[in-house]
Amino acid sequence: MVVYGEGRYTCPEHGRQPAAPRAIADLDAGRFENPCPVCAGPMGWATVPEDARLDPRSSYAASKVAQEHYAAAWASQGGGRVVALRYHNVYGPGMPRDTPYSGVAAIFRSALERGEPPRVFEDGGQMRDFVHVDDVARANLAAIDAALAAAGSSYAAYNVCSGQPVSIAEVARLVARGAERDLEPVTTGEYRLGDVRHIVASPALATVELGFTAQVGPAKGLPAFATAPLR
Repeated sequence: MVVYGEGRYTCPEHGRQPAAPRAIADLDAGRFENPCPVCAGPMGWATVPEDARLDPRSSYAASKVAQEHYAAAWASQGGGRVVALRYHNVYGPGMPRDTPYSGVAAIFRSALERGEPPRVFEDGGQMRDFVHVDDVARANLAAIDAALAAAGSSYAAYNVCSGQPVSIAEVARLVARGAERDLEPVTTGEYRLGDVRHIVASPALATVELGFTAQVGPAKGLPAFATAPLR
């Protein structure tokens, strides 16, 4: 998902608008939402389709964009068939513990296991899509089938997501519920430079072209993740 940078935003007065990197002064003051670049008013988020402008905002994100470009060039030059999958926040059994790639759900789980309340950055209102690893496996199989069925050189990219957006604060509550811990998440107001405010994928294209629809929603999957085996 990092290839998109920030998600899609709409100003009630000026329509769809890009979101610039958030100013440190705004973050320090607790102003976490992205303002409209025209009127500085509040903007609402919308789901991001695959044809959205790519806007990597870290070296990691730039590497993902580069991978897509290399794959597309290989398909064009060599007659290959490529299906690129843009995973959103993947979680589930078998996830590694305590690595940079564990993700926030695993961080919340680790805090609960230590008997500590999950610490939620900003105001907890950041919207994301969390997709279960079982659904990721289904999407991978659908992508293989699509590549095998394609005629001639082809390239296509698809979001892999649950289609059920959830706030980071709600992620913490759902994991705590599954852990059966009476520990209410703590909203700290802290932030990380480079984090985006909202990034929520549109599942529509993968449904239409790959026949993929997620089956495990966050209301079921995140509580179960609290006690799932990890590695």
